[in-house]
Amino acid sequence: MPAERDHVDGVMAQITGVREEDRVSKALSFRLLRAARLLETELRREFDAFGVGLWEVELLGALKRAGPPYRLSAGQLLDSMRLTSGGVTKRVAGLERKGWVRRDIDPGDRRQILVSLTEEGLARAIEVFGMKTQTEARLLGVLSHAEQDRMNDDLRELLLEWEGPDGRA
Repeated sequence: MPAERDHVDGVMAQITGVREEDRVSKALSFRLLRAARLLETELRREFDAFGVGLWEVELLGALKRAGPPYRLSAGQLLDSMRLTSGGVTKRVAGLERKGWVRRDIDPGDRRQILVSLTEEGLARAIEVFGMKTQTEARLLGVLSHAEQDRMNDDLRELLLEWEGPDGRA
């Protein structure tokens, strides 16, 4: 055990009635949840400075990853974001009001709606993702690259087991 104790060590010292062989997984679960919350809280604070919410960043990211012309069908967004159609519609409408996306009827299938980044939306996405990368590097930079690689490998193995290679299980 490391010489310096963290908050989770204190919590674990107070927990009784857990089998000794389950204590390691319980502590790891607490640490994963705590680290994820702290990372998300810091990213939300940074996003607020840009006037963008976490859900907006997710949608901007899906469109930006699509590459030029930065366009996806509503169905593709639904699959990418794993939301209901109503959830995607609400998010698209919010970004459309900001002028960051536009909706067009698919000329190849008039029943389909295509969602595209506008020039302003692409500029905002580039700006926000640059800040996000800097924040992640700053926060996770306390670990060496080797430690980050090892943690990535371990978490990849866990996620593959839980949700499969496509992240949908």
